[in-house]
Amino acid sequence: MRSGDRPNILLLTTDQQRWDTLGCYGATGVHTPNLDRLASEGTRFDRCYVSNPVCTPSRAGLWTGKHLPCHGVYRVHDRLADDEILFAHRLTETGYDTALIGKLHVSGHMHEAKGRHPHDGFRVYEWTPDPHGYTGVETAYLDWLDDRFAEIRAQFRERGRHIGHLPIEAHMTTWAAERTVAYLTRERRTDRPFFCCMSVFDPHDPYGNYPERMRCLLDESKLPGVVAGDEPFDRRPAPHLHEREKCALTDMRTLTPERLHEWRVGYHAAIALIDMQIGRVLDALTRAGLAENTLVIFASDHGDILGDHGLLTKGCFFYDPCTRVPLILREPGGRPGRAVSALCQPNDIAATVLRAAGFSNEQVGAWMPDSRDLRDEQALAERGYAACLYRNTGIGVERDSGRRGYFDPPLHGTMWREGRYKLNVYHSPPPTGDHAPGELFDMQTDALEMHNLWTDPAHCKMRDALLLKMTNWLAVQDARARAQSNDGVPASPRYQGRTQGE
Repeated sequence: MRSGDRPNILLLTTDQQRWDTLGCYGATGVHTPNLDRLASEGTRFDRCYVSNPVCTPSRAGLWTGKHLPCHGVYRVHDRLADDEILFAHRLTETGYDTALIGKLHVSGHMHEAKGRHPHDGFRVYEWTPDPHGYTGVETAYLDWLDDRFAEIRAQFRERGRHIGHLPIEAHMTTWAAERTVAYLTRERRTDRPFFCCMSVFDPHDPYGNYPERMRCLLDESKLPGVVAGDEPFDRRPAPHLHEREKCALTDMRTLTPERLHEWRVGYHAAIALIDMQIGRVLDALTRAGLAENTLVIFASDHGDILGDHGLLTKGCFFYDPCTRVPLILREPGGRPGRAVSALCQPNDIAATVLRAAGFSNEQVGAWMPDSRDLRDEQALAERGYAACLYRNTGIGVERDSGRRGYFDPPLHGTMWREGRYKLNVYHSPPPTGDHAPGELFDMQTDALEMHNLWTDPAHCKMRDALLLKMTNWLAVQDARARAQSNDGVPASPRYQGRTQGE
Protein backbone atom coordinates (compact mmCIF):
# COMPACT_ATOMS: atom_id res chain seq x y z
CA MET A 1 0.00 0.00 0.00
CA ARG A 2 1.42 3.41 -0.97
CA SER A 3 2.05 5.88 1.86
CA GLY A 4 -0.41 8.30 0.30
CA ASP A 5 -3.23 5.77 0.75
CA ARG A 6 -2.75 5.48 4.48
CA PRO A 7 -4.02 8.01 7.01
CA ASN A 8 -1.96 9.97 9.42
CA ILE A 9 -2.80 9.01 13.00
CA LEU A 10 -2.99 11.30 16.04
CA LEU A 11 -3.52 9.67 19.43
CA LEU A 12 -4.46 11.96 22.33
CA THR A 13 -4.32 10.36 25.79
CA THR A 14 -4.98 11.57 29.31
CA ASP A 15 -4.21 9.99 32.67
CA GLN A 16 -6.88 8.99 35.18
CA GLN A 17 -9.87 10.53 33.40
CA ARG A 18 -13.23 8.95 34.15
CA TRP A 19 -15.84 8.68 31.43
CA ASP A 20 -18.39 11.14 32.85
CA THR A 21 -16.20 14.24 32.58
CA LEU A 22 -17.10 15.49 29.10
CA GLY A 23 -20.16 17.34 27.92
CA CYS A 24 -20.64 14.85 25.10
CA TYR A 25 -21.15 12.13 27.74
CA GLY A 26 -23.77 14.21 29.52
CA ALA A 27 -21.56 15.79 32.18
CA THR A 28 -22.85 19.06 33.62
CA GLY A 29 -20.84 22.02 34.85
CA VAL A 30 -17.75 21.06 32.82
CA HIS A 31 -16.00 22.97 30.03
CA THR A 32 -15.03 20.66 27.16
CA PRO A 33 -16.11 22.29 23.88
CA ASN A 34 -13.26 20.94 21.76
CA LEU A 35 -13.62 17.31 22.78
CA ASP A 36 -17.38 17.63 22.46
CA ARG A 37 -16.85 18.92 18.92
CA LEU A 38 -14.49 16.04 18.16
CA ALA A 39 -17.22 13.62 19.27
CA SER A 40 -19.81 15.40 17.11
CA GLU A 41 -17.51 15.03 14.10
CA GLY A 42 -16.73 11.36 14.77
CA THR A 43 -17.71 8.43 16.97
CA ARG A 44 -18.21 8.36 20.74
CA PHE A 45 -17.83 4.98 22.45
CA ASP A 46 -20.17 4.83 25.42
CA ARG A 47 -18.98 1.65 27.12
CA CYS A 48 -15.20 1.59 27.08
CA TYR A 49 -13.71 -0.31 30.03
CA VAL A 50 -10.01 -0.51 30.88
CA SER A 51 -8.11 -3.78 31.29
CA ASN A 52 -6.68 -2.60 34.63
CA PRO A 53 -7.58 0.46 36.75
CA VAL A 54 -3.93 1.55 37.26
CA CYS A 55 -1.58 3.23 34.77
CA THR A 56 1.20 0.75 33.95
CA PRO A 57 -0.77 -2.44 33.21
CA SER A 58 -3.46 -0.48 31.38
CA ARG A 59 -0.94 1.35 29.20
CA ALA A 60 0.99 -1.84 28.49
CA GLY A 61 -2.30 -3.22 27.19
CA LEU A 62 -3.03 -0.13 25.11
CA TRP A 63 0.37 -0.23 23.39
CA THR A 64 0.63 -4.01 22.87
CA GLY A 65 -3.07 -4.74 22.26
CA LYS A 66 -2.93 -7.50 24.89
CA HIS A 67 -4.49 -8.26 28.26
CA LEU A 68 -2.39 -8.55 31.44
CA PRO A 69 -1.54 -12.28 31.30
CA CYS A 70 -0.13 -11.92 27.79
CA HIS A 71 1.91 -8.73 28.26
CA GLY A 72 2.96 -9.68 31.80
CA VAL A 73 2.68 -6.25 33.45
CA TYR A 74 0.54 -6.76 36.54
CA ARG A 75 1.74 -4.07 38.96
CA VAL A 76 2.44 -0.37 38.81
CA HIS A 77 6.24 -0.80 38.97
CA ASP A 78 6.58 -3.92 36.77
CA ARG A 79 8.62 -3.86 33.58
CA LEU A 80 7.30 -4.69 30.13
CA ALA A 81 9.46 -7.49 28.76
CA ASP A 82 12.00 -6.58 26.08
CA ASP A 83 10.46 -9.03 23.62
CA GLU A 84 7.10 -7.26 23.63
CA ILE A 85 6.45 -4.98 20.65
CA LEU A 86 4.52 -1.71 20.86
CA PHE A 87 2.25 -1.02 17.92
CA ALA A 88 4.23 2.16 17.13
CA HIS A 89 7.19 -0.09 16.30
CA ARG A 90 5.10 -2.00 13.79
CA LEU A 91 4.09 1.29 12.17
CA THR A 92 7.73 2.10 11.48
CA GLU A 93 8.02 -1.17 9.58
CA THR A 94 5.51 0.12 7.06
CA GLY A 95 7.02 3.59 6.70
CA TYR A 96 5.32 5.73 9.33
CA ASP A 97 7.15 8.58 11.01
CA THR A 98 6.48 8.31 14.75
CA ALA A 99 6.53 10.66 17.73
CA LEU A 100 5.75 10.47 21.45
CA ILE A 101 5.17 13.67 23.39
CA GLY A 102 4.67 13.02 27.11
CA LYS A 103 3.90 9.89 29.08
CA LEU A 104 4.46 6.30 27.96
CA HIS A 105 4.49 4.27 31.24
CA VAL A 106 4.41 0.73 29.87
CA SER A 107 6.92 0.01 32.67
CA GLY A 108 7.53 1.60 36.04
CA HIS A 109 8.91 5.13 35.77
CA MET A 110 12.34 4.25 37.16
CA HIS A 111 12.69 1.42 34.65
CA GLU A 112 11.80 3.80 31.82
CA ALA A 113 14.18 6.44 33.20
CA LYS A 114 17.05 3.98 32.87
CA GLY A 115 16.42 3.42 29.20
CA ARG A 116 13.85 3.16 26.45
CA HIS A 117 11.98 0.00 25.64
CA PRO A 118 13.83 -1.61 22.70
CA HIS A 119 10.63 -1.89 20.65
CA ASP A 120 8.82 1.36 21.49
CA GLY A 121 9.10 2.45 17.86
CA PHE A 122 9.36 6.23 18.25
CA ARG A 123 11.69 8.38 16.17
CA VAL A 124 10.80 11.43 18.26
CA TYR A 125 10.79 10.50 21.96
CA GLU A 126 10.05 13.43 24.29
CA TRP A 127 9.46 11.36 27.41
CA THR A 128 7.77 12.94 30.43
CA PRO A 129 5.95 10.53 32.73
CA ASP A 130 5.11 13.09 35.41
CA PRO A 131 5.41 16.89 35.46
CA HIS A 132 6.94 16.85 38.93
CA GLY A 133 10.01 14.77 38.13
CA TYR A 134 11.87 12.26 40.26
CA THR A 135 15.18 12.53 42.07
CA GLY A 136 17.94 12.53 39.48
CA VAL A 137 15.53 12.03 36.56
CA GLU A 138 15.32 14.62 33.82
CA THR A 139 12.40 14.79 31.41
CA ALA A 140 11.63 16.68 28.23
CA TYR A 141 9.14 18.91 30.05
CA LEU A 142 11.58 19.81 32.83
CA ASP A 143 14.25 20.63 30.24
CA TRP A 144 11.71 22.92 28.55
CA LEU A 145 10.98 24.60 31.89
CA ASP A 146 14.71 25.16 32.41
CA ASP A 147 14.80 27.06 29.11
CA ARG A 148 11.51 28.95 29.42
CA PHE A 149 10.50 29.19 33.09
CA ALA A 150 13.55 28.76 35.28
CA GLU A 151 11.81 30.04 38.41
CA ILE A 152 9.03 27.49 38.09
CA ARG A 153 11.61 24.77 37.47
CA ALA A 154 13.27 25.75 40.73
CA GLN A 155 9.93 25.51 42.52
CA PHE A 156 9.47 21.98 41.21
CA ARG A 157 12.88 21.04 42.63
CA GLU A 158 11.92 22.50 45.99
CA ARG A 159 8.26 21.45 46.32
CA GLY A 160 7.73 18.53 43.91
CA ARG A 161 4.11 17.43 43.48
CA HIS A 162 2.77 20.15 45.74
CA ILE A 163 3.93 23.14 43.72
CA GLY A 164 0.40 24.60 43.57
CA HIS A 165 -1.27 26.47 40.71
CA LEU A 166 0.75 26.89 37.53
CA PRO A 167 0.21 29.50 34.82
CA ILE A 168 -1.26 28.16 31.60
CA GLU A 169 1.86 28.93 29.60
CA ALA A 170 4.11 26.85 31.89
CA HIS A 171 1.85 23.83 32.43
CA MET A 172 2.84 20.35 31.23
CA THR A 173 -0.39 20.07 29.24
CA THR A 174 0.51 23.29 27.40
CA TRP A 175 4.05 22.01 26.79
CA ALA A 176 2.66 18.79 25.31
CA ALA A 177 0.37 20.72 22.97
CA GLU A 178 3.16 23.10 21.93
CA ARG A 179 5.51 20.24 21.12
CA THR A 180 2.78 18.33 19.29
CA VAL A 181 1.98 21.36 17.16
CA ALA A 182 5.69 21.78 16.43
CA TYR A 183 5.92 18.17 15.30
CA LEU A 184 2.82 18.39 13.11
CA THR A 185 3.79 21.66 11.43
CA ARG A 186 7.61 21.71 11.33
CA GLU A 187 9.37 18.59 12.58
CA ARG A 188 7.70 15.57 11.02
CA ARG A 189 9.05 13.85 7.94
CA THR A 190 6.71 15.10 5.25
CA ASP A 191 7.46 12.25 2.83
CA ARG A 192 5.78 9.75 5.14
CA PRO A 193 2.45 9.33 6.94
CA PHE A 194 2.82 10.07 10.64
CA PHE A 195 1.77 8.61 13.94
CA CYS A 196 1.93 11.08 16.82
CA CYS A 197 0.90 10.48 20.43
CA MET A 198 0.31 13.47 22.72
CA SER A 199 0.09 11.94 26.19
CA VAL A 200 -0.57 14.25 29.15
CA PHE A 201 -0.40 13.54 32.88
CA ASP A 202 -3.59 15.27 34.00
CA PRO A 203 -6.22 15.09 35.42
CA HIS A 204 -4.19 12.79 37.70
CA ASP A 205 -3.89 13.69 41.39
CA PRO A 206 -2.69 15.75 43.33
CA TYR A 207 -5.35 17.95 41.59
CA GLY A 208 -3.92 21.31 42.70
CA ASN A 209 -1.57 22.47 39.92
CA TYR A 210 -4.27 23.56 37.47
CA PRO A 211 -4.17 27.18 36.24
CA GLU A 212 -6.62 29.19 38.32
CA ARG A 213 -8.18 30.69 35.18
CA MET A 214 -9.51 27.25 34.30
CA ARG A 215 -11.68 27.15 37.38
CA CYS A 216 -13.58 30.17 36.13
CA LEU A 217 -14.75 28.14 33.11
CA LEU A 218 -16.60 25.64 35.30
CA ASP A 219 -20.10 25.93 36.70
CA GLU A 220 -19.29 24.48 40.11
CA SER A 221 -22.93 24.40 41.18
CA LYS A 222 -23.65 21.91 38.36
CA LEU A 223 -20.64 19.62 38.70
CA PRO A 224 -21.61 16.06 39.65
CA GLY A 225 -21.73 15.40 43.38
CA VAL A 226 -20.18 12.54 45.33
CA VAL A 227 -22.04 9.23 44.96
CA ALA A 228 -22.51 7.16 48.14
CA GLY A 229 -19.53 8.75 49.82
CA ASP A 230 -20.60 7.58 53.27
CA GLU A 231 -21.88 4.15 52.25
CA PRO A 232 -20.90 1.60 54.95
CA PHE A 233 -18.36 -0.96 53.84
CA ASP A 234 -19.93 -3.75 55.89
CA ARG A 235 -22.63 -4.20 53.25
CA ARG A 236 -20.08 -4.93 50.53
CA PRO A 237 -17.98 -8.00 49.71
CA ALA A 238 -14.52 -8.08 51.30
CA PRO A 239 -15.16 -5.05 53.56
CA HIS A 240 -11.69 -5.34 55.10
CA LEU A 241 -10.18 -4.78 51.64
CA HIS A 242 -12.34 -1.70 51.13
CA GLU A 243 -11.09 -0.35 54.44
CA ARG A 244 -7.49 -0.82 53.37
CA GLU A 245 -8.05 0.91 50.05
CA LYS A 246 -9.99 3.70 51.76
CA CYS A 247 -6.89 4.70 53.70
CA ALA A 248 -4.26 3.68 51.14
CA LEU A 249 -2.94 7.13 50.18
CA THR A 250 -5.19 9.57 52.06
CA ASP A 251 -7.13 8.69 55.18
CA MET A 252 -10.74 9.17 54.15
CA ARG A 253 -11.74 9.30 57.81
CA THR A 254 -10.11 12.73 58.17
CA LEU A 255 -10.83 14.10 54.68
CA THR A 256 -13.28 16.99 54.96
CA PRO A 257 -16.07 17.52 52.41
CA GLU A 258 -14.57 20.94 51.65
CA ARG A 259 -11.20 19.49 50.74
CA LEU A 260 -12.75 16.75 48.64
CA HIS A 261 -14.79 19.40 46.82
CA GLU A 262 -11.59 21.31 46.03
CA TRP A 263 -10.02 18.15 44.65
CA ARG A 264 -13.00 17.45 42.45
CA VAL A 265 -13.04 21.04 41.17
CA GLY A 266 -9.29 20.85 40.46
CA TYR A 267 -9.84 17.62 38.56
CA HIS A 268 -12.39 19.22 36.25
CA ALA A 269 -10.31 22.40 35.90
CA ALA A 270 -7.40 20.25 34.69
CA ILE A 271 -9.71 18.69 32.10
CA ALA A 272 -10.76 22.17 30.94
CA LEU A 273 -7.08 22.93 30.26
CA ILE A 274 -6.66 19.61 28.46
CA ASP A 275 -9.63 20.51 26.27
CA MET A 276 -8.18 23.94 25.53
CA GLN A 277 -4.83 22.51 24.46
CA ILE A 278 -6.35 19.68 22.44
CA GLY A 279 -8.36 22.34 20.63
CA ARG A 280 -5.08 24.09 19.84
CA VAL A 281 -3.65 20.86 18.37
CA LEU A 282 -6.77 20.10 16.32
CA ASP A 283 -6.78 23.66 14.94
CA ALA A 284 -3.12 23.29 13.94
CA LEU A 285 -3.96 20.02 12.20
CA THR A 286 -6.62 21.82 10.18
CA ARG A 287 -4.44 24.82 9.32
CA ALA A 288 -1.70 22.49 8.10
CA GLY A 289 -4.15 20.81 5.72
CA LEU A 290 -3.81 17.46 7.54
CA ALA A 291 -7.21 17.02 9.16
CA GLU A 292 -8.88 15.44 6.12
CA ASN A 293 -6.39 12.56 6.13
CA THR A 294 -5.80 12.06 9.85
CA LEU A 295 -7.39 9.48 12.11
CA VAL A 296 -7.77 11.13 15.54
CA ILE A 297 -8.29 9.02 18.68
CA PHE A 298 -8.87 10.37 22.20
CA ALA A 299 -8.70 8.02 25.20
CA SER A 300 -7.64 7.64 28.82
CA ASP A 301 -5.89 4.82 30.68
CA HIS A 302 -8.32 4.55 33.65
CA GLY A 303 -10.60 6.67 35.79
CA ASP A 304 -10.64 8.23 39.25
CA ILE A 305 -13.29 7.45 41.85
CA LEU A 306 -12.94 10.91 43.48
CA GLY A 307 -14.63 10.00 46.76
CA ASP A 308 -17.51 8.00 45.28
CA HIS A 309 -18.34 4.94 47.37
CA GLY A 310 -15.96 6.22 50.04
CA LEU A 311 -12.82 5.62 47.96
CA LEU A 312 -10.16 7.73 46.24
CA THR A 313 -8.11 7.63 43.03
CA LYS A 314 -8.09 3.99 41.77
CA GLY A 315 -7.65 0.48 43.07
CA CYS A 316 -9.05 -3.03 43.36
CA PHE A 317 -12.72 -2.05 43.18
CA PHE A 318 -14.34 -1.90 39.79
CA TYR A 319 -16.91 0.89 39.99
CA ASP A 320 -17.47 2.69 36.69
CA PRO A 321 -15.67 5.88 37.83
CA CYS A 322 -12.47 3.79 37.98
CA THR A 323 -12.89 1.41 35.06
CA ARG A 324 -14.95 3.26 32.44
CA VAL A 325 -13.22 5.91 30.32
CA PRO A 326 -14.00 8.25 27.43
CA LEU A 327 -13.06 7.09 23.95
CA ILE A 328 -13.61 9.17 20.81
CA LEU A 329 -12.55 8.40 17.25
CA ARG A 330 -12.69 10.68 14.22
CA GLU A 331 -11.70 9.03 10.97
CA PRO A 332 -11.29 10.48 7.49
CA GLY A 333 -14.55 10.17 5.63
CA GLY A 334 -16.31 8.75 8.65
CA ARG A 335 -19.91 9.35 9.61
CA PRO A 336 -20.22 12.18 12.15
CA GLY A 337 -22.14 12.15 15.38
CA ARG A 338 -22.20 8.39 15.99
CA ALA A 339 -22.52 6.80 19.43
CA VAL A 340 -21.47 3.16 19.81
CA SER A 341 -22.82 1.16 22.74
CA ALA A 342 -20.83 -2.04 22.05
CA LEU A 343 -18.34 -2.86 24.80
CA CYS A 344 -14.75 -1.98 23.96
CA GLN A 345 -11.39 -1.51 25.70
CA PRO A 346 -8.36 0.76 25.23
CA ASN A 347 -6.29 -2.19 24.00
CA ASP A 348 -8.58 -2.13 20.93
CA ILE A 349 -6.74 1.04 19.88
CA ALA A 350 -3.78 -1.09 18.82
CA ALA A 351 -5.75 -3.14 16.30
CA THR A 352 -7.55 -0.02 15.08
CA VAL A 353 -4.32 1.81 14.34
CA LEU A 354 -2.62 -1.15 12.67
CA ARG A 355 -5.63 -1.96 10.47
CA ALA A 356 -5.86 1.71 9.46
CA ALA A 357 -2.16 1.59 8.56
CA GLY A 358 -2.74 -1.30 6.18
CA PHE A 359 -1.91 -4.41 8.18
CA SER A 360 -4.16 -7.38 7.54
CA ASN A 361 -6.68 -8.92 9.91
CA GLU A 362 -4.54 -12.05 9.97
CA GLN A 363 -1.40 -10.16 11.01
CA VAL A 364 -3.16 -8.17 13.71
CA GLY A 365 -4.98 -11.25 14.98
CA ALA A 366 -1.72 -13.14 15.34
CA TRP A 367 -0.04 -10.33 17.24
CA MET A 368 -2.93 -9.36 19.51
CA PRO A 369 -5.88 -11.79 19.36
CA ASP A 370 -7.91 -9.88 21.97
CA SER A 371 -7.77 -6.52 20.18
CA ARG A 372 -10.53 -5.40 17.81
CA ASP A 373 -10.75 -2.65 15.21
CA LEU A 374 -12.96 0.01 16.81
CA ARG A 375 -14.30 0.92 13.38
CA ASP A 376 -15.80 -2.58 13.07
CA GLU A 377 -18.86 -2.38 15.31
CA GLN A 378 -19.89 -5.92 14.39
CA ALA A 379 -16.57 -7.32 15.62
CA LEU A 380 -17.01 -5.49 18.93
CA ALA A 381 -20.56 -6.80 19.29
CA GLU A 382 -19.52 -10.37 18.49
CA ARG A 383 -16.85 -10.29 21.18
CA GLY A 384 -19.46 -8.90 23.56
CA TYR A 385 -17.51 -8.49 26.79
CA ALA A 386 -14.91 -6.40 28.59
CA ALA A 387 -12.55 -7.72 31.26
CA CYS A 388 -10.58 -5.85 33.91
CA LEU A 389 -7.95 -7.53 36.10
CA TYR A 390 -6.37 -6.25 39.31
CA ARG A 391 -3.47 -8.32 40.68
CA ASN A 392 -2.14 -6.42 43.70
CA THR A 393 -1.42 -3.72 41.17
CA GLY A 394 -1.25 -0.54 43.22
CA ILE A 395 0.61 0.64 46.28
CA GLY A 396 -0.57 2.08 49.57
CA VAL A 397 0.77 3.44 52.83
CA GLU A 398 0.82 1.40 56.02
CA ARG A 399 -1.16 3.33 58.60
CA ASP A 400 1.31 2.76 61.45
CA SER A 401 4.75 2.81 59.82
CA GLY A 402 4.07 5.15 56.89
CA ARG A 403 5.84 2.67 54.59
CA ARG A 404 4.79 2.70 50.93
CA GLY A 405 4.55 -0.58 49.10
CA TYR A 406 2.32 -3.26 47.62
CA PHE A 407 -0.45 -4.54 49.86
CA ASP A 408 0.42 -7.47 52.12
CA PRO A 409 -1.65 -9.61 52.16
CA PRO A 410 -2.31 -8.85 48.51
CA LEU A 411 -5.47 -7.53 46.84
CA HIS A 412 -6.71 -9.39 43.76
CA GLY A 413 -9.88 -8.99 41.73
CA THR A 414 -11.46 -9.56 38.30
CA MET A 415 -14.29 -7.69 36.58
CA TRP A 416 -16.40 -9.20 33.79
CA ARG A 417 -18.74 -6.85 31.91
CA GLU A 418 -21.27 -8.37 29.53
CA GLY A 419 -24.72 -7.33 28.35
CA ARG A 420 -26.46 -5.38 31.09
CA TYR A 421 -24.41 -6.91 33.92
CA LYS A 422 -21.12 -6.33 35.69
CA LEU A 423 -19.62 -9.19 37.69
CA ASN A 424 -16.80 -8.49 40.16
CA VAL A 425 -14.93 -11.26 41.96
CA TYR A 426 -12.47 -10.62 44.80
CA HIS A 427 -9.87 -13.36 45.13
CA SER A 428 -8.66 -12.24 48.57
CA PRO A 429 -11.27 -13.70 50.94
CA PRO A 430 -12.05 -12.01 54.25
CA PRO A 431 -10.57 -13.68 57.36
CA THR A 432 -13.98 -14.89 58.56
CA GLY A 433 -15.37 -15.94 55.21
CA ASP A 434 -18.70 -14.41 56.19
CA HIS A 435 -19.06 -12.20 53.13
CA ALA A 436 -19.90 -12.96 49.52
CA PRO A 437 -16.76 -13.02 47.36
CA GLY A 438 -18.16 -10.73 44.73
CA GLU A 439 -20.73 -8.38 43.27
CA LEU A 440 -23.27 -8.56 40.49
CA PHE A 441 -24.75 -5.29 39.28
CA ASP A 442 -27.54 -4.75 36.76
CA MET A 443 -26.05 -1.70 35.05
CA GLN A 444 -29.27 -1.00 33.17
CA THR A 445 -31.37 -0.44 36.30
CA ASP A 446 -28.58 0.36 38.76
CA ALA A 447 -26.05 2.56 36.98
CA LEU A 448 -24.61 3.84 40.28
CA GLU A 449 -23.82 0.27 41.43
CA MET A 450 -25.67 0.43 44.72
CA HIS A 451 -27.51 -2.92 44.79
CA ASN A 452 -25.43 -6.09 44.87
CA LEU A 453 -27.36 -9.00 43.33
CA TRP A 454 -24.76 -11.68 44.11
CA THR A 455 -27.03 -13.59 46.53
CA ASP A 456 -30.34 -12.64 44.91
CA PRO A 457 -32.09 -15.91 44.01
CA ALA A 458 -33.52 -14.39 40.84
CA HIS A 459 -30.00 -13.69 39.57
CA CYS A 460 -28.08 -16.80 40.65
CA LYS A 461 -28.20 -18.38 37.19
CA MET A 462 -26.91 -15.19 35.57
CA ARG A 463 -24.16 -14.91 38.19
CA ASP A 464 -23.04 -18.48 37.62
CA ALA A 465 -23.14 -18.15 33.84
CA LEU A 466 -20.95 -15.06 33.93
CA LEU A 467 -18.59 -16.72 36.44
CA LEU A 468 -18.13 -19.62 34.04
CA LYS A 469 -17.44 -17.30 31.10
CA MET A 470 -14.94 -15.30 33.17
CA THR A 471 -13.17 -18.46 34.36
CA ASN A 472 -12.95 -19.89 30.85
CA TRP A 473 -11.58 -16.60 29.55
CA LEU A 474 -8.92 -16.49 32.27
CA ALA A 475 -7.88 -20.03 31.35
CA VAL A 476 -7.50 -19.03 27.69
CA GLN A 477 -5.43 -16.01 28.70
CA ASP A 478 -3.17 -18.21 30.80
CA ALA A 479 -2.71 -20.63 27.92
CA ARG A 480 -1.84 -17.80 25.53
CA ALA A 481 0.69 -16.38 27.98
CA ARG A 482 2.37 -19.77 28.32
CA ALA A 483 2.42 -20.22 24.55
CA GLN A 484 4.53 -17.06 24.34
CA SER A 485 7.23 -18.66 26.50
CA ASN A 486 9.33 -21.79 26.51
CA ASP A 487 7.91 -24.61 28.64
CA GLY A 488 5.80 -22.15 30.56
CA VAL A 489 8.78 -20.02 31.64
CA PRO A 490 8.67 -16.40 30.42
CA ALA A 491 11.33 -15.69 27.80
CA SER A 492 12.08 -12.32 29.37
CA PRO A 493 12.02 -11.07 32.98
CA ARG A 494 8.40 -9.88 33.00
CA TYR A 495 7.78 -9.84 36.71
CA GLN A 496 10.46 -7.60 38.20
CA GLY A 497 8.18 -5.30 40.16
CA ARG A 498 9.42 -2.97 42.89
CA THR A 499 8.05 -3.16 46.40
CA GLN A 500 8.60 0.50 47.26
CA GLY A 501 7.22 3.61 45.63
CA GLU A 502 9.44 4.98 42.87
